[in-house]
Amino acid sequence: MSDIRVLIIDDDFRVAGVHRDIVAGIRGFVSLDPVRTAAEALSATRADSPDLVLADVYLPDGDGIEVVRSCGVDAFVLSAATDARTVRRAFRAGALAYLVKPFEARTLADRLERYARYRNLLSDSAPLTQDQIDRAATALRGAPEQASLSRSATERTILTALTDGEASASEVAERGGISRATAQRHLTALASRGLVEISLRYGTTGRPEHRFRLAASGAD
Repeated sequence: MSDIRVLIIDDDFRVAGVHRDIVAGIRGFVSLDPVRTAAEALSATRADSPDLVLADVYLPDGDGIEVVRSCGVDAFVLSAATDARTVRRAFRAGALAYLVKPFEARTLADRLERYARYRNLLSDSAPLTQDQIDRAATALRGAPEQASLSRSATERTILTALTDGEASASEVAERGGISRATAQRHLTALASRGLVEISLRYGTTGRPEHRFRLAASGAD
């Protein structure tokens, strides 16, 4: 089977470069030159015929999900957006996967390797059996429990920082040597998964402070 040609659509050239390097590092994949706008993406899909696009949602001139809908190419959506409406829109538009930024390189590499298996299983020109179709779907999706249990290096840093006791996002950032914005984002994600608990501390003035602590399962 020929190499899988991948088009990256992201307006941040640094992020696009990281994703390009991940793609290029996987045997059987070739990364086309990344593009940064919806217009460039649609032009590139016509001119370069990629097999797969990796599309951000927020582009300078439009919506990456609409690009996915319009281009008629297999696609993953890669975005920091975590609201249910955006995720549903991505899947309705035909996205095969939705990866929440930031993610580890291994996460994207794993999804690409699954995609290669999926394409291989669906490459036969003969009519497919139900078993072959089911195997292809399983190869693409993988075991959901594995994805839900994976933790990034940043998350592990934050969970380790909370072993010293309850803390604010700023205190977690200081303990872990990361920015407050990064700590806040990951703490919120960990709380949504039940690994971290949030409480409020009321002072004499100003807004209450959010405090974070490990949930019973957070240190597992």
